This record gives sequence, structure tokens and C-alpha cells, in this order.
Amino acid sequence: MAAYVIDSVLFRDQFGTSEMRDIFSDETTVQRWLDVESALAKVQEEMGIIPKAAAREIQAKAKVENIDLVELKAEMDRTSHPIVPLLRAMKKACAGDAGEYVHWGATTQDIVDTGTILQIRDALAVVENHMRAVHQNVRDLAKKYRDVTMVGRSHGQQALPITFGFKAAVWAEEMRRNIERVQQMRPRVLVGQFSGAVGTLAALDDNGIEVQERLFKELGLGCPAITWHVSRDAIAELACVLSICANTAGKIAHEIYSLQKTETAELEEPFATGKVGSSTMPHKRNPPACETVIALARLVRGLVPSAIESVMAEHERDKVVLQMERELIPRLFSMTDAALKKIAAVTAGLSVRTQNMERNLYVQNGLLLSEAVMMKLGETLGRQEAHEIVYRICMDVFEKGGSLKDALMADPEVASRLNEGDIDAMLDPHAYTGKAGVFVDRVVQQSAG
Repeated sequence: MAAYVIDSVLFRDQFGTSEMRDIFSDETTVQRWLDVESALAKVQEEMGIIPKAAAREIQAKAKVENIDLVELKAEMDRTSHPIVPLLRAMKKACAGDAGEYVHWGATTQDIVDTGTILQIRDALAVVENHMRAVHQNVRDLAKKYRDVTMVGRSHGQQALPITFGFKAAVWAEEMRRNIERVQQMRPRVLVGQFSGAVGTLAALDDNGIEVQERLFKELGLGCPAITWHVSRDAIAELACVLSICANTAGKIAHEIYSLQKTETAELEEPFATGKVGSSTMPHKRNPPACETVIALARLVRGLVPSAIESVMAEHERDKVVLQMERELIPRLFSMTDAALKKIAAVTAGLSVRTQNMERNLYVQNGLLLSEAVMMKLGETLGRQEAHEIVYRICMDVFEKGGSLKDALMADPEVASRLNEGDIDAMLDPHAYTGKAGVFVDRVVQQSAG
């Protein structure tokens, strides 16, 4: 039984993924702590700081299967400390006096922070894979539907024609930028922590800097210029970037959700027989995947203030922010990855109802092309005068019904300047998509490979 949805047998795959559950599991968390302790022992043995035999024993026994997690938890409760019980467990697991050399010159936060960064590194790789899948899917949609005309909307209302490829290309370019953001922040986020009690490496005397540099080379992490025990800006940046990524997924999901509404019916998330929309209305075909992605995006966004709050840490060590991050980071990654994985599945199997896109181009009886008429009249009347005339005609059609074509032909000022052929050409939505195709080509070319 789970008290939180990420670990719930019933709901966990709506709010997380198996990959993230593995990365942030208790077993992996302890293993990452042990990985840091093992690497530290290896480096210190190579430098002659601790005995070779002790280092080899530490490396051999630094496996989570050698740690009784039930006993570890009991000791953590008794000591109110995460790493001291682990060190005692390692001493018990190691032969001879090898356990006495575990954690030499380190402080608890060094191990916890670096272990967390190792988990973040693994988690970012998973997230980026799902982001790339989304990017490829929407890029493919942009190419496939480059020239399929549909209604463009602003303020929730029909505005001008676009193409569905153009809409999908906007999604693709945003996701490309998000992938770039993740890559650019890696050097700032994937930095190890080893600096001793208050960040000065005093316990290791003249060996401190070399141990630090060699440790992070061993772990494949960046080496900080100075301790970041109370500098949590990189974690705050991580939260902000992941929130942007999750909300791009949410934006795509919300657009599909909107365009799946019965009266519009231009898009539909993947449907298979057996998927039920309602317990009482058998006809319903709801968009539950998109709804979940939107919810996840909102939840991830709500985590950002807590990450920013942690930047304001106190003095040289502050466990308050560590406690916040311990809860925050797994939830941040779990829900972001769930959102991206779901929107990847949605965009891979998206139903595009081109016939309904075509139908919806004409529901306003020509009003969709009012700009085209205004611009043509503006060539002889001036833009503002043309706007006034077309506005008057459009509002009359909107209120009284009829078609824009008939209203234009019945207006003397318009009829004296435009013939029926001119009006028919201007009211063709397929001829007024501007450079939509060119923009699609730009995006596809820029994101190639």
C-alpha cells in the first residue's frame, strides 16, 4: 500500500515511470552513496592516503546487497542521520579494519549530494530520450502535414488559415530548444560535491584538492571551483528547465485536448477498442492521456518555487534545503518523465482528422479570410479605410448570418473595386497560409539529425 501516487500500484504509471522509480529507489540511492564512498577509497589508495588492502575491501563490499536496508532504516531513525548508519553497516560488512577507512575526510553532505547528482545524471538521460522521441514525432507530423490547411485560432476564436504542419513545427522547435536547454545545463548541474565539514577540505590537509579532482574524474562529474553545500542554484535551474520541458508537453497535450472537442474534432489522441470514456455514457471518447499530461505539467510547475526557495540556504551547511530536495527531486523527475513519455505515445499515434480541418475552414462562411479582403481593398482605399469597411460588413454577417462573399458583392464600395472572381480567390483559405510551408521546412532542416 502506498501513501503517494508515484509509488501506488494503481496510479504509479500515471504519475511516474518505471525508469524513474528505479533511479530514485531506496536501493539505488544507497548504491549511489556507496559508489561515491568506493570511488573515494580508490582514489585515496592510489594517493597513498589509506591502505591498499582497505581500499580493495571497501570497493568489494560497497554493494547495496551487502547492506540490510531494514536495519539501516532503524539506525537512521535512531541516529537521525543518513550516512553514519551506512558507515557502521560498511564497517560490519568489511573484513578486518577496512571499514575504518571508509569516508576518509568526507562529510555526510558530500556523499549525499554527489550520490544525488549521479542519480540526476541517470535521470536526465531518460528524460532526454523521451524528449527526443517527442521531438521526432512532432517533426514527422510537421513534414507529413506541411500543406494541410486548417483554421488558425487566436483568443480561442477562428483567426486565419494555417497548416497543421505549421502548428506541429511550432511544437517541434520548442522541444528542440528544450533539448538544447537540458544539454546546456548539464555542465552546471552534473558537478560533484566533496569539500568536508564546512567546505574547506581541512581534514585532508594538502591532499584535499587532489583527492577532490581525482574523485570527480573517477565518477565522471564536473569539479566545482568551490563548495556548493549552500549554493543550490544548479538544483533550482534543474527544476526550472524540467518544468519548462514538462509544460511544453502540457501545451501540446492541451492543444490536442482542445482540438478533440466534439464540435471541432480535428485531432484525437490514440484510441483502441476497450478504452472507456465514461461509466454512464457509452459513446464518450475522452482524452485521458492528454488530461493526465496537462495535470502533470501543472504539478511540476508547482515544484519550482520550492526549488527556488532552497537557494536561500544558511551559513555553510543547511539540512533544511537537503530535506526539501530529497522529496522534491524524485517527484520532479518522475512527473516530468511521465508527462514526456505519455505525450510521446500520444504524438506517435495521433489521429489527424483532415476532413474536419477542411470542414472547419468554412464554418464562418468566409469571415476567416477578412484580412485578405482588407489588404486587397487597402491597395486602393488605404489600410484603415479598408479595415472600417470590412469590419462593418463582417459584423453585419456575424450578427445577421449569410456569407461574407454575398455581403461583399452587395456593398457598392467593394463591388466597384472587386469582381466576383477576385472575391472568390481572396476567400480561398488554401491560398492564404502565407509562408507556413517555408517555416516548416526551416524547422525540419534545423532539427535534422
